[in-house]
Amino acid sequence: MRTGFVVTPDVPEADAVRDLPIEVTQRIVHPSGNPWIVGHWAPDEVVRAHVGPVQVVVIGHCPVTTDRLATLTARVRTPTDVDDLARALPGSFHLAALIDGQIRVQGSVTGLRRVSYAYFQGMPVAADQADVLAVLTRAEVDEDMLATRAVCGGMLPSPLRDHSLWRRVHTLPPDHFLLFGRDRTAREVRWWKPPAPELPLEQGARGVREALISATADRRPVDGRLSADLSGGMDSTSLCFLTARQVPDLLTFRWGEAEEGNDDARYAAHAARFLPQADHLVVPQSKLPAVFSDPAAPADPEQPYMFSRTLARTRHTAMSLAAHGSRQHIAGHGADELFFKFPGYLHRLLRRHPFTGIRHLRGHVAVSRWPLSSTVRELTRRGDVSAWWRAQSDALTAPPLPTRFPPVGWGFTPLRAQPWVTEEAIDAARRTLRRTADEVRPFADDRGQHQFLLALRTTAPAYAQMRRVFAESNVRLEMPYLDDRVVESALAVRLHERVTPMRYKPLLAESMRGIAPPVVLNRSTKGDFAEDLRVGRRRNLAALLEVFADSKLARHGLIDIDVLRSEILAPQADNSKNIALEHLLGCETWFRTATTRHTASEKRCS
Repeated sequence: MRTGFVVTPDVPEADAVRDLPIEVTQRIVHPSGNPWIVGHWAPDEVVRAHVGPVQVVVIGHCPVTTDRLATLTARVRTPTDVDDLARALPGSFHLAALIDGQIRVQGSVTGLRRVSYAYFQGMPVAADQADVLAVLTRAEVDEDMLATRAVCGGMLPSPLRDHSLWRRVHTLPPDHFLLFGRDRTAREVRWWKPPAPELPLEQGARGVREALISATADRRPVDGRLSADLSGGMDSTSLCFLTARQVPDLLTFRWGEAEEGNDDARYAAHAARFLPQADHLVVPQSKLPAVFSDPAAPADPEQPYMFSRTLARTRHTAMSLAAHGSRQHIAGHGADELFFKFPGYLHRLLRRHPFTGIRHLRGHVAVSRWPLSSTVRELTRRGDVSAWWRAQSDALTAPPLPTRFPPVGWGFTPLRAQPWVTEEAIDAARRTLRRTADEVRPFADDRGQHQFLLALRTTAPAYAQMRRVFAESNVRLEMPYLDDRVVESALAVRLHERVTPMRYKPLLAESMRGIAPPVVLNRSTKGDFAEDLRVGRRRNLAALLEVFADSKLARHGLIDIDVLRSEILAPQADNSKNIALEHLLGCETWFRTATTRHTASEKRCS
């Protein structure tokens, strides 16, 4: 059974919330005695405060004392007052507040910790995982949403990616809270907006540094060891050195490389010399499951698993760490989304500071080898975020764009249907994309800031699924870069100083000066794992073909098996088809898992 929780209003019918796919070992009740929050969580992941008529419960990583939470709770009079309380808390967590018969529930601003809700026996019910509510309410799969995932791939952007794949199960946008009213209704309310990117690099780097120090403090588990990724890259290496300030005897972890040109090992070895009290675990390629190993293995039931090609490796990693005594593992996921050189900022920079903008534009064209004509065309293209989504619908079956296409729009990679999806699936995807275009709003006014939030919200839910894979081995996976206060501190920095083609992740590098070794902070390369992908696909080709030989997606008319088989067996000019295949595999294994659990739930209820 899995960890997780469900939130119910103060009504007698709440006792009927049973037969959940999560273990129910803990209960927090309303003053009436009716259940409020039920589920299973680690004791050190919950902080509670009860001041007068107000109760606040924080579930997740939030290094705050009960007294401090009580002080903040004493200022709360209405659900809106919880805004200030939430902004004052460090970490990454779910928050639930009970105020005069109303309930406010929210997750983290990136979507790493999400909230979903549905109606059960006429009352609203919330949970931290959408499939828990699907089992409770016996919801059917939303086949239009599934078709959209199959057509558009795993990198389907938010806000469409935020949608549940279950009918009548809704997933809350990360910048909203859910309000249960006294009248048995649930309402979504936006409460969070990104900070204006106004701080200069030097001042902003100090803020990021302080936020990361706080995010990595007090991480030693009660039992067992603390471990951390040490790839040799700036992201994970910085966290290793931050963590080692308080836990010098940590265990570091790294996968061996298959790519001869991957220089991660050299940088990791250099960094390890500055961590003399740590133990260093390196798993060579020969001991790792190949990419795409065990492709039919069931994955997380909430939504298609984005990283299905490395699922076997992730499980192997978690088991290896557990065998070496780790009970908590620090990973650098989220740093690319937070510090990478997304170029959407060029639009506003060219208008407001043309000389600086032209210098940056020349740098991007030179470094990324963008064709000048298409770059100018994209930068002068008019249209808001709604127009971007409509364009994706219109061009869904158009030829792929060149590899060097400049991603300066409201999204990143243009959405294109693979040859193996059916016309029926494409029609469903187009309907969904057009519906999104009618409703969508930018995550920030500045296109560059919007791109950073788009990246965070698109991938954070997938990292949450990775956390649950680690939890299968009793290892808690933590990602400090996705802590709310870290995210806010990074987003507050001027975009053209946070992002430059002339330096690699300048904001992170400046924030870690004096903490991580200079040779790592000055690194301008990134490890390449393309060879792992090519080798793994070749080694597991027969198993992949077997998975799709009896495809559930095909039986529902979403993909053409003959075309898929032909595409899989054809020579691959690059890894784009392999990545598309990975995302399709995520949809296939999720659909099997989801419908199997639905059938099992029906049998238990009958």
